[in-house]
Amino acid sequence: MLTADAPLPAALRADILALAGAELHPRGAAVSALRLVQARFRWISTPHLHEVAALLGMSADDLDGVATYFNLLFRKPVGRHVIMLCDSVSCWIMGREPLCAHLCRTLGIQPGGTTADDAITLLPTVCIGHCDHAPAMLVDGALHGDVDATTLDHLVAALKEQR
Repeated sequence: MLTADAPLPAALRADILALAGAELHPRGAAVSALRLVQARFRWISTPHLHEVAALLGMSADDLDGVATYFNLLFRKPVGRHVIMLCDSVSCWIMGREPLCAHLCRTLGIQPGGTTADDAITLLPTVCIGHCDHAPAMLVDGALHGDVDATTLDHLVAALKEQR
């Protein structure tokens, strides 16, 4: 079984090296390489970050700076599904707070938390650029706008069915 502490699989290392080889400077593949690791493990552990940094000829600190800059790269474990609720001004004005409270009650977690069954993580996120359809959120990367409590209930039910 692959874990976040095990070395990167050889095929993943090869994919990262191929990305690096396609760039003028290998570090230009940093985000793409981190996304590959996250796609495989759901997050980027410190051991994996160090391996990727070595493959790209970067320091681990430099690569961590890249990883922590982008809010869609996770440096801490997340659930099988990730709900990212926009916390922009537009979303706040259009009812983000009651929706967040509803999600917290429904899931039994607070923002930043993961359900006990490791199914769903709820994260606040900066503006996702869907202000004309506020409140908005990303569910496993899929954009949802004009969100209301009914929409949330349907989305959460669909995620729970995917276990």
